[in-house]
Amino acid sequence: MIATDMVIAARDVRLTLGRDAPVEILRGVDLNVAAGESVALLGQSGSGKSSLMAVLSGLERATSGSVCVAGLDVGALDEDALAVARRGRIGIVLQAFHLLPTMTARENVAVPMELAGVADAFARADAELEAVGLAHRLHHYPAQLSGGEQQRVAIARALAGRPALVFADEPTGNLDAATGARIVDLLFARRAATDASLVIITHDPALAERCDRTVHLVDGRIA
Repeated sequence: MIATDMVIAARDVRLTLGRDAPVEILRGVDLNVAAGESVALLGQSGSGKSSLMAVLSGLERATSGSVCVAGLDVGALDEDALAVARRGRIGIVLQAFHLLPTMTARENVAVPMELAGVADAFARADAELEAVGLAHRLHHYPAQLSGGEQQRVAIARALAGRPALVFADEPTGNLDAATGARIVDLLFARRAATDASLVIITHDPALAERCDRTVHLVDGRIA
């Protein structure tokens, strides 16, 4: 039985990619993350960190095993149903910010909430962008923003819907040290303000130490 206070409950998760020469990426991962907990995923390149995040966030479907995330039985939903169900439950901050270039910062944050049925999406977007220090950039397009500013828009977008769970994949990977430190402070502050659980993929030991717990992956398994 899965405990109701677990925002992630993954059992024997396996992921194999490729048909002609299949490669086993995840090799029986068990992972629980409690509501409100922050967890750092550590491991060498190729250890399976990003693949595990993709499976847990519903961006990739596990080959076998069970995955329950933010109240969703991920394996029981097709891609369209999962995309709809993920809105408002799961926020994702990727290394590539994936901001839509034809939308302003405000629209990039508000439109996903509109699609999720949030009535005051633009007011929420304004408040979240103000919280990340971008009140003066509401109507700027991604190309008009610095890397750090684009990352802040991505964080605002991930958290504005008040999700139960936020994933961040190397959130400082493309930033200089000073900007990266500010982004980390911001991410943890906004996570605390919204009472979300946080799962961070990182190579940075200092960032990992800020989390409640660290999980080490080695060759597709939790060490």
